[in-house]
Amino acid sequence: MSRIQEAFAAGKAFIPFITCGDPDLETTAAAVRAMARAGASLIELGIPFSDPTAEGPVIQAANVRSLSAGTTTDKIFDLVQDLRRDVTIPMVFMTYANVVFSYGMDRFLSRAAEVGMDGLILPDVPFEEKEEFAPACREHGLELISLIAPTSEGRIASIAAAAEGFVYCVSSLGVTGVRSVITTDIGAMVALVRKANPTIPCAVGFGISTPEQAKKMAGLSDGAIVGSAIVKLMAQYGREAVPHVEAYVRSMVEAVKS
Repeated sequence: MSRIQEAFAAGKAFIPFITCGDPDLETTAAAVRAMARAGASLIELGIPFSDPTAEGPVIQAANVRSLSAGTTTDKIFDLVQDLRRDVTIPMVFMTYANVVFSYGMDRFLSRAAEVGMDGLILPDVPFEEKEEFAPACREHGLELISLIAPTSEGRIASIAAAAEGFVYCVSSLGVTGVRSVITTDIGAMVALVRKANPTIPCAVGFGISTPEQAKKMAGLSDGAIVGSAIVKLMAQYGREAVPHVEAYVRSMVEAVKS
């Protein structure tokens, strides 16, 4: 069992996302430590990109703020190296293929493994192109996380069968962002994944913002992923956001585990 899968072994998982460098890397480091303290099972670290196609306005704005503050991929690797002195839960990068290509795939994956990352999510790489990255990820001991969306229907079994780490179930069509109601039949998506690959955990993301939504989605799967709601707190409070993020994550952890 991989470290990522172990994160799901202790019951329902809560997975927060944060954009690195928004508003600065010191605040990111403090927020990551606070989220780990609050009981997060696994943390997604966003590497900012100038054209984040899967993101809604909240995370797009965070990317702009981060890049404007001078955040680079190298600085994020240094951040992770520092975090790994005391943060022991799994962490995965969420970014775009172009970020990896421009850095150099082998160099990027080698450095990610060296600083202690566990996996990688590339929302702009379709399943059919996964093999461009997957062998290199495996070579460096990183798991390439697959996404399935409401439109994946006929491909869910194939995606799940080849999945590593966990399957990221996208709850809604369109880009990331807070939604008041999630209408997708998550239970049916998860059932298809489990039929194709009984051992792979499924976590649901895109649109979850309240403890009630998180509890409901975790009840239908193995965990809940939240990004925009946390990034909104970072935007609202800036360098003072850490206690607010910690309290929010604690409430979400309690909701998914109750």
